[in-house]
Amino acid sequence: MIKRALIAVTAAFVAAVAVFATRGDAPAATPVERPVLTGSAADIPVLQRAVDAGQDDYRPALAQAYLQRSRETEDPADYDRASKALGRPRTPDAFATAAQIAAARHEFPRALRLAARAGNVGDPIRVDSLVELGRLDEAERVLQAMIDRRPNLAGYARASYVRELRGDLDGATEAMRLAVAAGGPTAENSAYVSILLGELERRRGRPVTARRAYKRAQALVPNHPEVEMGLARVEADGALEDAIARLERLVARIPDTDHLVALGEAQLAAGKPAQRTFERVARKASVLGKVNVDTAQEFAVVEADHGDPQKGVKLARFAYAEAPSARSADALGWALTRAGKPNEGLRYARIALRDGAVDPLWLAHAGLTEIAAGGDGRRELRRALAHGLDGYPWQAQRVRRALA
Repeated sequence: MIKRALIAVTAAFVAAVAVFATRGDAPAATPVERPVLTGSAADIPVLQRAVDAGQDDYRPALAQAYLQRSRETEDPADYDRASKALGRPRTPDAFATAAQIAAARHEFPRALRLAARAGNVGDPIRVDSLVELGRLDEAERVLQAMIDRRPNLAGYARASYVRELRGDLDGATEAMRLAVAAGGPTAENSAYVSILLGELERRRGRPVTARRAYKRAQALVPNHPEVEMGLARVEADGALEDAIARLERLVARIPDTDHLVALGEAQLAAGKPAQRTFERVARKASVLGKVNVDTAQEFAVVEADHGDPQKGVKLARFAYAEAPSARSADALGWALTRAGKPNEGLRYARIALRDGAVDPLWLAHAGLTEIAAGGDGRRELRRALAHGLDGYPWQAQRVRRALA
């Protein structure tokens, strides 16, 4: 699952690179040549040397480089490295970076407080945090001011996500095309927004255009895991065996939970054995340790569908209490429904869709919840199929059975 709220690049990153590349106030004790930065994870060694030499003004850039690497490798351990590299924030750029680290860990109230101390440079993370805290109207106001000041990839990508949450897929696609055209400071940033554009096109029923966007991202960053997930969703609607083969290759390389679940559900849809795949998911759940909002949301739905729904409810309640976003509401509503409480689940399913979102999984959950509560959820189920549910073949089969 693409984590849509936390867009790949922030204005804070761009501003930080510009500031650190041009400032000339290195400590007077030992003159050190100021490095030329690329804005990518490749900067880590040179930035580390600068920090080790006493150039503390490079700490935010080093922390940003670790965050960039975490996006490229999907390794959350880089969040701790980023935090250690940053140290105690003292400047607007440093506060913006601290806010970005907190948001990456899905500590959204803390991220919002830190972003406020960063001034305008913290606005991208303010938008992300407000969205995740369920304050969409406020997020839109901050976002509009941010775009008015500096229209760039960071603003357009977030505008796309907000429009998607409002159910405006055409507007979301238009904004994401602007993000792709604007480009980012790294190949991964540009690839990421191209991946998001591909998913929007897929949900609009344009698989050829979606595949083209994924291939563009693949050319920028070969073997990007989200490209493989996107292409597998396109293939699942008509070439399920190809999707399974692609997901098997991805899982062999990066056995993340969402990759494993996608593979397991594709295997179930194809009538293939999936027990071993879900056993691997269960093992991941058993060693979770301290969960954050993101893992709680993810595993709540996994437990609801393939494990212990009561455990799913517990995880989802935690996620909703920490960040009452549409995604958290969907997870809680579905977990409650699967745990035998569809009437309570329906309340949260409606919260997830109240701003107009047309996420196919949320629509499917809402329709199935309404049916379980004694109502008629066929409208939501049909909309789920119309907006790309076939990219999740096991879920699509369940919806078609309910409609039949």
